[in-house]
Amino acid sequence: MFFIFKVMKISIITIFPEIFDAFFKISLVARAIEKGLIEFNIVRFSDIVNVKQRIDEPTCGPGSGMILKPAVVQHAIEKCENQWGKGYKVFFSPQGKKLDQRVLKKLAIRLFSKTIDSNNEQIRKNECTSKNTHLILICPRYEGMDHRVEQYYADLIISIGDYVLMGGDIPAQVFLEGLLRYLPDVVGKKESVRQESFSSVFLDYPEYGLPVEWKNLKIPEIVLSGNHAQIDKWRKIQAAKKTIENRFDWFTKNFPSVEEIKVAKKFIPNHYVALMHTQVIVKNGMQGNTSIASLDIHDIARSSATYGIENYFVVTKLQDQKKILDTFLDFWLSNVGKKYNKTRFQAVSKVRSAMDFDDVLNQIRNKEKKEPLVIATSAKDYEQYINEETKIIDYFSQGKIFKRKRPVLIVLGTGQGLSESIIARCDYLLLPIKGMSEYNHLSVRSAAAIILDRWLGLNGELVDK
Repeated sequence: MFFIFKVMKISIITIFPEIFDAFFKISLVARAIEKGLIEFNIVRFSDIVNVKQRIDEPTCGPGSGMILKPAVVQHAIEKCENQWGKGYKVFFSPQGKKLDQRVLKKLAIRLFSKTIDSNNEQIRKNECTSKNTHLILICPRYEGMDHRVEQYYADLIISIGDYVLMGGDIPAQVFLEGLLRYLPDVVGKKESVRQESFSSVFLDYPEYGLPVEWKNLKIPEIVLSGNHAQIDKWRKIQAAKKTIENRFDWFTKNFPSVEEIKVAKKFIPNHYVALMHTQVIVKNGMQGNTSIASLDIHDIARSSATYGIENYFVVTKLQDQKKILDTFLDFWLSNVGKKYNKTRFQAVSKVRSAMDFDDVLNQIRNKEKKEPLVIATSAKDYEQYINEETKIIDYFSQGKIFKRKRPVLIVLGTGQGLSESIIARCDYLLLPIKGMSEYNHLSVRSAAAIILDRWLGLNGELVDK
């Protein structure tokens, strides 16, 4: 079925229409207006009221600040809809949905079309409908809108970032720049829309232009080779590398495929886990040893297998404890253990024994031929460890670590935690796990699962309908 595409009509309600003057006269937006693809209507809030009548009023209750009167916003919206019919209403607020490419794409489908062509990312022109050809943007000022206005009118509330601006006019322009790229013929080359950053799991690849050499930096030879197949392959690899090193969070929340995960793993260093039963704090703050628990071996091994950990070291220097571990491994790594529970065999096959912390490091060095980066975990208040030797990191620091291209060792403590001597030898210290209560006594196996999920987990984020 084919639809006749009508002009996209966009009403903007604002205190300062002048802010949009240059926006309408330059770049792709100006070209779209010239082509008759878009028509704008600017409504000034002050034109809604009588001369000398205020459009704002003080907020109710304690505190300073002014908000727009709900009746003024109401009349402005009604004026827009009287002119161009019922519109899809977008408000702008720091409390709104965070704007990203997925939000724009989903809204473009809703406003413009039934589907977006997966091959070129733009709306297919012959599928544009006239169902939602009127978009109304409401730009607040002062302290924002009376909350009841948003409750009553808003189809969508957008935030362009976690910061505060003086009004919604700049966010409205950012929103329009992103949204209108999906409208047919606004962007000249469909390929530009398809390949740009945030249109897939991986961000955009590096771009180059002449001259070949600039400030002693050269364009990669592959880009100048003329071999389109090899250039395309190189670009995909570079896009994956940039994404993993700079925006690992984008990768993890966008449901990567099995093949995309394989590509991403090329830029994620091998990770190891060590569970320390020696060189840990026991009663009365003394350094000592703890007993091995089979449940810890089982569960942390399963977590290690789930999150792609290379090896999981169980560390004890006590001979009787090592015998317990050896007996455990002898069964689960035997043919009997494999037949009894194949998935448990797969998990336990990652387990290795070690005598002490140095033994762990040596085993990783021998395998990787590189010095591992050591990340300690602790339930204690991290502030006591802030110094020049120990660097505090959070669960958004993966790219910083991955860029160093060294294997990563995550160290877990039993008893009352790692000894100061171990923490002092670590390169980084992760922020402690905290919940919404004062209780702070997670089992080490639970802590391990949480840490690995936050650090290496794929936590897909759905875009609301």
